[in-house]
Amino acid sequence: MEQNEVISNLTDAVVNGKKDDAIAFAEKALELGIDPYLAVIEGLAKGMEIMGEKYDKKEAYMPQLMMASNAMYGGMNILTPHLKKEDGEKSAVVIIGSVEGDVHDIGKNLVKTMMTANGFEAVDLGKDVEINDFAQAAIDHQADVISLSTLMTSTMDNMEATIKHIHDQGIRDKVKILIGGAPVTQAFADEVGADGTATDAMEAAKLAKELIIGLTADRWN
Repeated sequence: MEQNEVISNLTDAVVNGKKDDAIAFAEKALELGIDPYLAVIEGLAKGMEIMGEKYDKKEAYMPQLMMASNAMYGGMNILTPHLKKEDGEKSAVVIIGSVEGDVHDIGKNLVKTMMTANGFEAVDLGKDVEINDFAQAAIDHQADVISLSTLMTSTMDNMEATIKHIHDQGIRDKVKILIGGAPVTQAFADEVGADGTATDAMEAAKLAKELIIGLTADRWN
């Protein structure tokens, strides 16, 4: 079995919501020496992107998305421990969740996957996360990045409220804040005091890596 076939099968496993297949082909990827990062990005994450597009077009519904997400994480659990990290390098920590009032998490899950594939330790707070919880999680985990997600314009105000709370807790200079989701624009990110936004999960992970370069290692001491 060749690399392209394994990666294609990983994508298909996610699209079809087959967790056992995702696990089996993730193990096959490791057996064949395929770069785990490539298997995640071109295989598992691509499958989730396809399902996200199908959902937007009403060609797939929440049960299929949940099965696809379950399959993706089955494969991720196999591949994540093998993602390359420099010797002795501490993983940067990202706190991620959908803001209070928003129960959607497909986009958030995809960002989490990309963050993990890019070496972050992701602390997933889930969906409909209370405003105060992001700051507390950042303090508890001495986070580098907080990533806020929403799919609805009605909950965008809670992004602003969450950022304000982070300010009020006196930790704004210790973390970088990314926001994202369908209604979010760069102008809105600037308005609410976020450090940036991205058009897709891959760009979000790339931006996060760029932003944390300026953070000092002793800032939580």
